[in-house]
Amino acid sequence: MKASSIFLILSFALGLLELSGVSPGDRRRYQSNPSSDKDYLFPGTGFFKKNRDPIDAKQAKEWFLAAESKEQAGDLGKALDLYENFSKRRSDATLTRENIEIQIGPESLFRAAIIREKRGDWQKSFEHLKLVAEAYTDYDFERVAESLMRIAERLAKEKLPRKWGFVPRIRSGNRDRMRLDQIAGLARGPKFAPRALMALAEIAAKDKKDDESIDALERLVNLYPENYLCEEAYFLLAKIYETRVSGPAYDQGATLKALNFYEDYIILYSKSPPRSKHEQEDDYRIRLKEAEERRSLAEKGRKKMRETLSASKVVVGQFVEKYGRYYMVRWKELGNKPALQFYNEAITTAPESDAARVAEKKVAELRAGDD
Repeated sequence: MKASSIFLILSFALGLLELSGVSPGDRRRYQSNPSSDKDYLFPGTGFFKKNRDPIDAKQAKEWFLAAESKEQAGDLGKALDLYENFSKRRSDATLTRENIEIQIGPESLFRAAIIREKRGDWQKSFEHLKLVAEAYTDYDFERVAESLMRIAERLAKEKLPRKWGFVPRIRSGNRDRMRLDQIAGLARGPKFAPRALMALAEIAAKDKKDDESIDALERLVNLYPENYLCEEAYFLLAKIYETRVSGPAYDQGATLKALNFYEDYIILYSKSPPRSKHEQEDDYRIRLKEAEERRSLAEKGRKKMRETLSASKVVVGQFVEKYGRYYMVRWKELGNKPALQFYNEAITTAPESDAARVAEKKVAELRAGDD
């Protein structure tokens, strides 16, 4: 067979595989392809699945009612098997009970997620909930998002239950962060996304992934500037950049970043943000106490960064004073002016610092020499 023929066959197969992985929640991105409108399979169902139509309404109701009956009778295994039939194909069937309309597809997946959580299979529970959020955008999102956050935080922070009661599960920091990032992307409104971004930042920092932590915190303060979590986010950004400061003899980019975040924090949050409608009273009181400690630490951090920056300017001034003649243009004409500029900036940056005392002494010596 010619190489060109093999290439065409492989290209066609890959195109079909791509289409089979598209969930109904993503179908609006593929409206230009007519075949995608007829594909109601969920990702991971299988490439060779023949029936790609939504689950028949009659069949969906039978499965749901049977699963509900098994769940009420305490047979969670059989109930789970029936509920998880809805994890293969989409179902738009509904059931009205006591004047309340039940969306059978997403409701079944939600109940399957709750059973999985009770059994300790938190990862599978998260997958079911994520599928509901992606594929059934008109379902009760707050209900789903609350469960997504709870399970993501449990996966990231609590001891993982053993599989079948004896097989240990291995925690993956990458997957923990990915789940929280997915919640932040799925969330609509300021109730859940800021929480997810803050949790993502904390877990990334714990895993020593500072760049990921910075990214999550900056998304939080830029996308949700009115959220009460921004107060802590500014402080954490300052602390992360402070850990990157190497000393006065090195590049001061991190020092300036940390100093700017500390100063922004002190200016913006001289008082703690008021209680959010999404915040419990006990959580609010704890936050107020922690914010007082953060403000005290921010003042100390700002002072330390200013002192580091001042010491750096002294180091640069001394270098210019000693070696400027070897690389500066018009050094005879300029004389001690460049060095004096750095020394004066050191004094202005942190007037009470030891570096300022050294700078003042150097300024006096240079001016006396000029006289």
